[in-house]
Amino acid sequence: MKPKIAIPEPCSYDADYSGRALPAYLRAVENAGGQPVVISLNLSPAEIARRITECSAILLPGSKADVDPQKWGAERHPRTAPADPLRDTADELLLQDAYNMHKPILGICYGLQSLNVWRTGTLLQHIETSVNHTPANKIEPAHEVMVECDSLLADQLEVYSHRGVIPVNSSHHQSAEQVGDGLRVVARSAKDDVIEAIEGTLPNHYVLAVQWHPERSFEHDHASRNLFRGFVDAASHWKPANP
Repeated sequence: MKPKIAIPEPCSYDADYSGRALPAYLRAVENAGGQPVVISLNLSPAEIARRITECSAILLPGSKADVDPQKWGAERHPRTAPADPLRDTADELLLQDAYNMHKPILGICYGLQSLNVWRTGTLLQHIETSVNHTPANKIEPAHEVMVECDSLLADQLEVYSHRGVIPVNSSHHQSAEQVGDGLRVVARSAKDDVIEAIEGTLPNHYVLAVQWHPERSFEHDHASRNLFRGFVDAASHWKPANP
């Protein structure tokens, strides 16, 4: 039986964006052998909680929104996009369930940022470096990232040198700054040190988040396919803990 993967809609206040963005996540999960379960942001918290119980893992996708800086006590940067309270609610419910039940978690772009803030981390609200993290072409590689060899990410990407360097696409103007509780940095942009991936430190709990968009490149990129296949494989092996 295919594992069910809960995926919240990307953005409640831009239906066109969500309509364009969501299908790529669904195709990537399906291609990797999973069954995506879309979580509508208009559902009540009780209904979201009910639907999560049917799922073995959660995937937090990108979004048009930015996380509200008030969540970590910061003033709003002029370039920070509007927050999305409905998406926040869905992410927080999914994350709480996943941490309670040790369900696998994969965060992508905004999903990384949402996870990090939920774990009491902070964000860099606007990246200003020599690296263009928001290029016009959001599918092809934009820059390189250095991956820590002793990480779940390296294992998923099949990167085994001391610091494997891989090319990634890019479409973000924010990134993790102070990493949240129970998380660690496992990849940084090679030229400007921007955090590009984080993962959980708790043994036997698959928690991984990347700042790039493997759902946009999984059809032609081996590393992107590996990320989704590893995540779905973890979901297929998840079992509720014995009472």
